[in-house]
Amino acid sequence: MAEPLVSIVIPAYNNEQYIAETLRSALSQDYAHYEVVVADHSSIDATAEIIAGFAGDPRLRILTPTPEGGGALANWNRVSQAAKGEYLKLVCGDDLIEPDALTLQVQALLDHPSAVLVSSQRRLIDADGKVFLRRRGLQGLEGLTKGEDAVRATVRAGTNVFGEPACSLIRRKTLEDVGWWDNTHPYLIDEATLVAICGRGDVVALKSVLASFRVSGGQWSFRLAASQSEQVRGFHRQLLMKGDFPLRRSDVLIGDARAIVTAYARKLAYLRLRNRMGHSAVVESTV
Repeated sequence: MAEPLVSIVIPAYNNEQYIAETLRSALSQDYAHYEVVVADHSSIDATAEIIAGFAGDPRLRILTPTPEGGGALANWNRVSQAAKGEYLKLVCGDDLIEPDALTLQVQALLDHPSAVLVSSQRRLIDADGKVFLRRRGLQGLEGLTKGEDAVRATVRAGTNVFGEPACSLIRRKTLEDVGWWDNTHPYLIDEATLVAICGRGDVVALKSVLASFRVSGGQWSFRLAASQSEQVRGFHRQLLMKGDFPLRRSDVLIGDARAIVTAYARKLAYLRLRNRMGHSAVVESTV
């Protein structure tokens, strides 16, 4: 059997309510040459048992459980390093992707050899899968964009314009070259890594909704809401000091201000939507 061109990798942890739906979305792609790699991070719920129920699909590789410890980074790196495809998409264990996500994003990378990353927009859904925001992401980006311009856009936005990992398809070799996932600022593990990847080539921004990000009480972004703007500002300062991208101090100041506003807006949204977040399923993250 030929090696897959694409790997969808799923780091699962205490996702018993959602992992079956996530796996079904990953295994329902209209693209042919792909695999799905999943690893449970020693969950304390039924996540591993539910994953085992999908073992009969030849496209699915179920890794042995990832040992406790290491936070999200341990399992994100483990499934990514196990991937065999040239292209890689990481989908968290409660998010979803559209059936044509791989078809559209692979074609974008094939059409633009200079690109190392293609990102799409996403919808936001609640714990029950109901949509409460139909289109979000890629503020100011469209089509083929220089990597440094994409970095400046995400800094000035004060939020991750690339979206959650399920929104993006990246070149696996580039992820390896930048040292895999960057957990220096835990809330920004996806954005920080994608920024590093942007330093290796161009970005394609597809104004299509190809993923769904679930906002629930179990989301670590919910638990870190109080510190997220501080982490964003710390990341901005780090980028400015390293000097790998042509950022101005004004870019950072604008992004810092927007990060504070975004954090407060997100807190208000969580309060307004708290009855739709499935708080009964909240568990502490692996540490």
